[in-house]
Amino acid sequence: MLELICIGCPVGCLLQADTRDKDDIKISGNACKIGIDYGIKEITDPRRIVTSSVSVNTPNGNYIVSLKTNGDVPKNHIFDVLEEMKKLQLKAEDAKIGNIVIKNVLGLDADIVVTRGI
Repeated sequence: MLELICIGCPVGCLLQADTRDKDDIKISGNACKIGIDYGIKEITDPRRIVTSSVSVNTPNGNYIVSLKTNGDVPKNHIFDVLEEMKKLQLKAEDAKIGNIVIKNVLGLDADIVVTRGI
């Protein structure tokens, strides 16, 4: 029996997941259907939004720009995505909130987007 805390809504239910049968995972402890969906997804295909920051050099100095994926990526690819973010060398004109700086990062159906620009 695995225990998870559901993050699907503000309640934060303590879920119990019976994983003895991988084809029929049973979730209990949920207050709503979101908990069931979250528990099954977290066990079978865990995903996360990835956030980081990069330095942007400008004539006026260095600035830190924050980035994130605009969709969740498989948990086992988080460090791969972070490596791609680390490679970025943004120009000041590209460091605007909402700008996509990497389209479809690593083919994972998520873009890298600037969340705090210059």
